[in-house]
Amino acid sequence: MQLIQGNFSKKDAIEIITQMIHVKIKFHENKINSQSSEEDIKMRERRITQLQKDLYEARIKIEQSSKKEFTLNSELLIDE
Repeated sequence: MQLIQGNFSKKDAIEIITQMIHVKIKFHENKINSQSSEEDIKMRERRITQLQKDLYEARIKIEQSSKKEFTLNSELLIDE
């Protein structure tokens, strides 16, 4: 399933990436609130921290680039 495919301005690229990562962070936060396993909570907290770091790095890379448009591709694969 193709989720994102196209060229985007700096502003739009950052917005799309930010919103997608925020959805994933929210997913992990909701699981933390409903989970009781300390190991699971720690794993999700590490994942949230990594997502935040990845978002920060992506934003910096885009903002510092001299390019005016960025190509974004995101595909969802479901393995059986």
